[in-house]
Amino acid sequence: RTCEFYTRVLGMEVVRFGENRTALRFGQQKMNLHAADNIPSLVADRPTPGSADLCFITPVPLAEVTAHLEACGIPIVAGPGPRAGAIGTIQSVYIRDPDLNLVEISNY
Repeated sequence: RTCEFYTRVLGMEVVRFGENRTALRFGQQKMNLHAADNIPSLVADRPTPGSADLCFITPVPLAEVTAHLEACGIPIVAGPGPRAGAIGTIQSVYIRDPDLNLVEISNY
């Protein structure tokens, strides 16, 4: 369900490697996924579903992003609106993934 969400809604690519290893690729970035029943040895200290706060930068105007999210049936949690980004003010919209992680989609 997580892979389906990130590929269908955010256009990421599923990458499988190693023994039962899965990641999601977004441009030059990669996000590793860990099944609850198959946690590898090198992970966060306390991997907990719903604890992530992710921000993805996109060149797509937020009006288009919001329209796409609505077409996919994804509820908007907050935004669009201005937020503090790593290199200045960004425009952001927030959603939650199937594991209830907070996902921020932004552009400068």
